[in-house]
Amino acid sequence: MSTASTLHRSAPDTAHVHGLTPWHAVLGLAVALSAALAVLLSVFAWPATETRPRDVPIAVAGPPEAVDRLRAALNAAQPGAFSIRSADGLDEARALVRDRDVDGALLLSPEGPSVIVATQAGPAIAQALTQVVQAVAGTTVPVEDVAPASPDDPRGTGLAAGALPLALIGGAAGGLLFLRVHGPARRSAGAVLFGLLAGPTAVGILHGWLGALTGDPLAEVAVVGLGLAATTLGILGIATVAGRIGLVLAELLVVAVGNPLSGASSAPALLPDGWAALGQSLPPGALVAALRAVSGFDGTGAGRPLTVLTFWAAGGLLLLALQSFHERHPARPHTLQS
Repeated sequence: MSTASTLHRSAPDTAHVHGLTPWHAVLGLAVALSAALAVLLSVFAWPATETRPRDVPIAVAGPPEAVDRLRAALNAAQPGAFSIRSADGLDEARALVRDRDVDGALLLSPEGPSVIVATQAGPAIAQALTQVVQAVAGTTVPVEDVAPASPDDPRGTGLAAGALPLALIGGAAGGLLFLRVHGPARRSAGAVLFGLLAGPTAVGILHGWLGALTGDPLAEVAVVGLGLAATTLGILGIATVAGRIGLVLAELLVVAVGNPLSGASSAPALLPDGWAALGQSLPPGALVAALRAVSGFDGTGAGRPLTVLTFWAAGGLLLLALQSFHERHPARPHTLQS
């Protein structure tokens, strides 16, 4: 056998001999990162360009003829933007907004139209409703806010700005516990302990220092603690089942996809239907929705997002418990008996 032939045969093993990463692995990583970039650009940029009112429920109180004229004017100004229901007077319209049955209300009276909004349900919806009514009326209209933003955060931007750090730290906690802590029981305990400590920390900043939240601090602590624990446990559970690839996919889904679709900077009703539903089924969106409910509406409307958070937390704990059971009771190979 020639020397050249020998060198040629041994060349493919050079990467392994010197501890170098094979080229196909480098190519695969580059392709995976490019795919991740495409996903991130899609979930961040596309919904942002499509943000507008879509069947936003509003109540209108006034004479039937005036309500019909307003409905036609709104449909002409922004087709499909609002879903209108009638209300029997100002008190009922105000109650519908406070009870989260509608996102805003209009009162049509001989003195002119007026608007009822709830800024803490989503500043963007309150602004959009006010602007379109003023455009239709051709003049400035009085605005009553039944859930106003905090005087310390009049534009209601504190929670929107805080949503990303909450999602990031929840995702980081899940990743670190998976990579650095061994044992399902210890990982579960770490996630629960993180939620118990992080809840008061976040509320102390958002409520106590910045004034971005205005509800019962204890309720807010419970919501944030559950939300962060749900994020962490959900990621841990998926990673436990699917390993490091599962960890990467879980982080992308829960953090990278969940945060821009949470509606924190706008409102779910302003996002395309499918994206809005996905965002509200992930921990970041559910956490923002629950915080808005306990901060501005004494908990009204918190039931669904709290159910979503509980599902993620319980699902993660279940997957970790199954892993613990598997480790304690490994499957025994079956042997043939003669």
